[in-house]
Amino acid sequence: MMQQNDTDILRFIRNDARANLTTISKRTGIPVSTIYDRLRSHKGTVIKRFTALLDFAQLGLPIRTKIFLRVNPEDRLAIRTYLIDHEHVNSIWRVNNGFDFAMDCAFATIREVEEFLELIELRYRVLDNLVFHVIDDIVEEKFLTT
Repeated sequence: MMQQNDTDILRFIRNDARANLTTISKRTGIPVSTIYDRLRSHKGTVIKRFTALLDFAQLGLPIRTKIFLRVNPEDRLAIRTYLIDHEHVNSIWRVNNGFDFAMDCAFATIREVEEFLELIELRYRVLDNLVFHVIDDIVEEKFLTT
């Protein structure tokens, strides 16, 4: 179980990963040296990486989709490799309940989504797919931010 200091530090950096240690110390009351040690000890374990949340629409990719695929078992490794390298795929998860993969993707147009799916179906034996277009981001990456 994590100590309260760890939770306070993680909560702070979940809100602003660019904050300097002095600012975090002033806001949390935890000494800078403790914050430094705790962040260093969690790097690569609890903290996978420091990153930024992007507004994909501002990057010219306003079409966000969640795509679920069920593929022929013989194609799983090949399609996994293809999806990892595809420029429009933001995240991929291995899932259950009748599907093999779930993806978060960003595209400029609906036509690009359709072309992406058509290409996958041409290259691999896709047995089923579900596509959900994200209408609005209500909340994202909220855990431990308040």
